[in-house]
Amino acid sequence: MNLILTGNGIGENGAKYLGEEIAKCSTLTSLSIYLHHNSIGENGATYLGEGIAKCVTLTSLSLFLHHNSIGENGAKYLGEGISKCVALTFLDLNLGDNSIGDNGAKFIGDGIAECFTLISLNLLFRFNSIGENGAKYLSEGIAKCVSLTSLQLVLWYNRIGENGAKYLGEGIAKRTSLTSLNLDLLANSIGDNGTKYLGEVISKCVTLTALDLNLGDNSIGDNGATYLREGIARCVTLTSLNLDLTKNRIGNNGAK
Repeated sequence: MNLILTGNGIGENGAKYLGEEIAKCSTLTSLSIYLHHNSIGENGATYLGEGIAKCVTLTSLSLFLHHNSIGENGAKYLGEGISKCVALTFLDLNLGDNSIGDNGAKFIGDGIAECFTLISLNLLFRFNSIGENGAKYLSEGIAKCVSLTSLQLVLWYNRIGENGAKYLGEGIAKRTSLTSLNLDLLANSIGDNGTKYLGEVISKCVTLTALDLNLGDNSIGDNGATYLREGIARCVTLTSLNLDLTKNRIGNNGAK
């Protein structure tokens, strides 16, 4: 089932009706909801989460809810709904620009942690005021997804810092069967130390065939570039590599 209602101003009442109808479709295996720019708020997210929780046979779920002011409470109910979908193999969750913060990241991380059968996971949480604790919570959830082969994590313009990069790395390192990794941490102040942690993690992902890494605008210098080189050099099975290090402070030595 595909529900595409982008920018229609449905608000929380419209989300409530959708949630109630979704709850009746208890045998669904695939559900995609496109509601970005609809001002559903935390109540609307709550209604959707409650509806999704009834669809326990879902194997594929896509939620595009960016720009909806759902906050941490809305993220809580979405996380609880996702946690009931224990048969999921594919999850695509876009909550960009929703001010979910660290607590919201925890709720989502807790929900993901119950989805042991996930094979492909996409989390797009840009512009959400997520700090190092939020990164830790997401990492803990990812670490529980024991069947993952594909992971996309987009955290543009948050504030995870070097410790957040370390936490994310710890979670990713536990997913030794990953073949595809897309890590987009644009503008997160991770610096050379954060880059070191990521380089160490990448070096352990020995089954990777595709790596997409965006670390632009992160105050990375020559040392950080060296750490990345050392990590990537160990990924001998790579067939596709995209590396974006724009707006850092890498000099000639780092480029070399």
